[in-house]
Formats: sequence, structure tokens, C-alpha cells
Amino acid sequence: MTTSLRHTLDFLLYQWLGAETLQQRPRFADHSRETFDAVLDTCERIAREKYAPFNRLVDTQEPHFDGEKVILPQCTHDANRAYAESGMLSAAQDYDEGGMQLPCTIETAANSFFAMASASIGSSLLTKGNANLLLVHGTDMQKAVFARNEFNGRFSGTMCLSEPQAGSSLSDITTRAMPDGEGFETDPLGPRYRLKGNKMWISSGEHELTENIIHLVLAKIPGPDGKLIPGTRGISLFIVPKKLVGTDGQLTGVRNDVALAGLNHKLGWRGTTNTLLNFGEGKFPVNGQAGAVGYLVGKPHEGLRCMFHMMNEARIGVGTAAVMLGLAGYYASLDYAKNRPQGRPVGVAGKDPAQPQVRIIEHADVKRMLLAQKSYCEGGLALELYCARLVDEQATGDAGAADEARLLLEVLTPIAKSWPSEWCLEANSLAIQIHGGYGYTRDFPVEQYWRDNRLNMIHEGTHGIQATDLLGRKVLMEGGKGLMLLAARINATIERAIQQPALAAHANALGQALQQVGAATKAAWATGEPADALANAVPYMQAFGHMVLAWIWLDVGLAIPQSPPADTQPANQGKLAAMRYFFHYELPKIGAWLAVVQTRDATCATLAEDAF
Repeated sequence: MTTSLRHTLDFLLYQWLGAETLQQRPRFADHSRETFDAVLDTCERIAREKYAPFNRLVDTQEPHFDGEKVILPQCTHDANRAYAESGMLSAAQDYDEGGMQLPCTIETAANSFFAMASASIGSSLLTKGNANLLLVHGTDMQKAVFARNEFNGRFSGTMCLSEPQAGSSLSDITTRAMPDGEGFETDPLGPRYRLKGNKMWISSGEHELTENIIHLVLAKIPGPDGKLIPGTRGISLFIVPKKLVGTDGQLTGVRNDVALAGLNHKLGWRGTTNTLLNFGEGKFPVNGQAGAVGYLVGKPHEGLRCMFHMMNEARIGVGTAAVMLGLAGYYASLDYAKNRPQGRPVGVAGKDPAQPQVRIIEHADVKRMLLAQKSYCEGGLALELYCARLVDEQATGDAGAADEARLLLEVLTPIAKSWPSEWCLEANSLAIQIHGGYGYTRDFPVEQYWRDNRLNMIHEGTHGIQATDLLGRKVLMEGGKGLMLLAARINATIERAIQQPALAAHANALGQALQQVGAATKAAWATGEPADALANAVPYMQAFGHMVLAWIWLDVGLAIPQSPPADTQPANQGKLAAMRYFFHYELPKIGAWLAVVQTRDATCATLAEDAF
């Protein structure tokens, strides 16, 4: 169903976002609609040929460790190579970095083909994020040796944050980094340390897909008293390569003291290795000494600030993956509904068993489930592309526009990650429901889409973490300026939509939702106590996300021609119906969510443990 995806992308990119106008900016001056389309064509083809046919295979042939190395199916090697050779690893980078200087908006759209074809095989999201972090926070040598070899596909990258005893509570990590002997500060690759500790949930932490794996590892440098500095302020960031590298970027032949402790066996995303890694246990001593060699990135004790560059990028990537898995399920269930005969129409005639069966797409409840999926997934895709457009604005707009884009991204990032991971997962559940019993079997792909998507509510920060970030930090930061900017953009859409009779009711409903969210935000913080405000952070985020998606849908609706013959085209009718569905069936839900936020309901927070 990549044809349907391409039509949707073309509409969102060119009719809604006006992506072709980006070529007016000096950074993108060499590009045009033709070059953008050529990139989309190439990625669509590679995804169709190298990814989609093997999505089931990588699910059933999980990675395994043979005692020396991790074995992955050959198709994963082929897909990884094809992706690297396409240039998409460095697509958004400067020409000087070997990149294409593509807008992030186009890069995101192009990568969506891979996520839909096989999220489990992946498209090197972490490698790009790893390299992008080093471009911002690394030294010139670190950029040359590590980042550029990640962009050209020789090396791949990971992020190593969580630990078995700490989980998402990074202030409790215990991995230590000690200066590596005399002259440790003058190593050309950066101040050199020895790391010891354990890291958990490392995606692509061990494999043979690339010459080397570059781990970005959070660890603590002990203070003068030899003790670790408590909290997140003690965290530093280190480059820890699987194999040591010279200043020329070539492997030295020395294995670093990083060992695979185990592979995690997952519900979904089985095509990607997920690992527990031991750093510095002495299995691969370097120069006869235990301890993984690592090079400091940035300044000591500023590791978490550096890592957020990669984490925020990854969060939008996770949201996009959730959207595309949802869309894959939608297209599969739409195809099934169009071809599966079952039952008869409601009414007197439908009681006659002599009448022929109808296809299930003719039943109102199946249309409801299809419209729900369409509204969640196409709306989610629009949100992710909007965030990508903000990235381009932040990079190439004037100072005022760039700062606005920065603040809007701060507010929208928790939504861009969390909303699709919840509601596009629900879309996958509905896809199974449409298939009936068949959907619960491996004869159809929709059960795998659900399993793969279930991880995204956990990936890169759980729902609770995103909600706490949104209500506890993002809507308050800089005096609430980001929230006010978002409200201004929502109001601008409302003002345009209210002039169109077909959209006026939706505009009024969105205006009421915006007022409700604003009132709930104030009420949540009325006591000034974080415990009161954040007890219901997830319902707040759910309501906030639904408001944002209603705004996105209304803004998309404004890009659809309202006059003949365009308003009779099936694709346009489908988008308008999905918008109506969201306003009629979904937006009203926010009242229940916000009620507990406004009253600072303490039911969950105060219940004693033994009452469970």
C-alpha cells in the first residue's frame, strides 16, 4: 500500500506544509520538488524491495549469539547496506559532511517508507542521532573519526543510558569513569577514561552489520573523595567504541572491553538486537587492564545535557515509527475489509438469509474502526511532519522564527512521541479486530504490527515520563512562552476555519478544548505542589495530545479544497471524514481526562499500598 502512503505524503508535504518553498532558503537552494520526489522515489523502492518482503522473516528468525558473535538474517545485512548506500544516513547533513542538505521535513517523509515496510529491520535511527550529537557536542577529531564514519555507514551507533538497577531513573546510574593514566587529558580523540558498569536495553548493541559500533555511554566521574556525585548533575558522556580506532578512522585491531551479557527476547521488534552490555569487566582487557576505553564528550558532568540532543531526536523518530506501524495495520485491514464477505445489511432485507453476503466494509461499525485508524494515523503523520518542519525552521529561519520553532518543539516533542505510541497502537488493535479471529493468528500481518508497536509507549521514555516532562516542565518553561506560542498558532487556525461554514463547528470545538486545557493547566498547579499537579499528568497529556491532533486535523482540513470538483474526490472526502470523526468521536473525550486534572484528584496518589 505504498501508493496510498505516497499520495498522503504528497498532500501533506506540498498542499499542506508547502515543503517546496524551502528551496528559497540558501541551505536548500540546490533542491526542487523534483529532487525531493526523487529521494522519495528511491526510498520507496528500497523499502519495497529490501525491507517489506522480509518483515515476517526477521520476526521469526530472531538474533542469536553463537558464542562469538550475534547472528542476524542475511536480509538484514542487505537492507542495512542498501540504506547506507542510498545516502540517507547523512541526507540532512552539510555537503562538507558528505550529505545532501535535505530538509528534515523531506528526510522524515522519506524514512517513513522504511518504518512502514519493516520497523523491526530499522533504518539506523540511533546511528544518525549518535552522529548528530557528536556534530554538536564533539571535538573536530571526534566528528572526523566517529560521526563521519557513522554517516558513511562504516560504523553504527547506540545510546547507553539505562542500567538494570536504575531503569529510567538516570540519577541512580552507577557506571563509573576513571581517568586512564597519565596524559589522559591529551589523547587526540578526547580525554580518555576507563569505564566500568552495566547498561541495559541497548538497541543494536551487538551485531556484525558494520565494521564498528560506537556506544554513547552515560557514566559518572568520581569526585575528589572518590565517591560518585549524586543525581543527574554528576553524569558525563563518553564515546566507547566496540573496537578501538586510530585518529585516521581505521580500526587498530584491538577489541575494547565491552562484552555482550545477553540478548533480550522481546514481544516485538525482534529483528533488532536488544542487549545487556558489560563495560570494563575484563573480558577484553586493553593493554592488560580491565576497563572499557572511553573518550569524554563535552565537559565533565554535562553528559545529560548533551544526551538530550539525541534523546529528543529519537523521541520524534519513535513517534514516526509508531505512526507508520499504525498505517501498515490500517492499510492491511482496509484491504481485508474490502474483500471479506460476511453478514447482511441491517434492516428487514438483511434478515433474509437468501440475500447475498456483503463485504464487511459495508457495515457501519467496521467503517467506524477504519475511520478511527485513519484519523489516528494520518493525523499522527501530519504531526510528525509538522515537527520536522519546525526543525527546518529552527535551522534556517530568522532569529525570531528559529526561537519560536525551538519553543514549539519543546512543547510538542512529548506529544510527538507519546500520542502516536498510544493511539496508533490502538489503531493496530482495531486492525486486528477488523480481521476477527484471523487477525489473532500469524496468517495475517496485523498481529505483528501490534506487537512491534507496543514497544513505542516504552521506547525513549515511558508515557509517565513524557507526561511529567510536559506538565512539569514544558508548559511552564520560560514563563509558559512555548504554551502561549502553541495557543497562538491554534487560534490562528481557528480564525481561518471559522470563516468556512463546513469547518466553523470544528473551529468552535477546538476553541473550547484550548480553553479547557488552559484552565486545567492552571488548576493543576494551583497549590504550587508538584505532587498535586503531576499525580494526573498522563490524563493531562492525553487531553493535550487530543487537542493538538484536533488542531492538526483542522489545519489539514483547511488545505483541502472546499469547492467542486476537488471536494468530490474520494481522497479529499476521506480526509474530511477522518477530520469529522476526530472532532465527533475523539475530541469530546478530553472532558473526562481534564476533570481529574482540574480537581487534582488524589485517588491514585494517596491509595495505600496494602489496599491493592
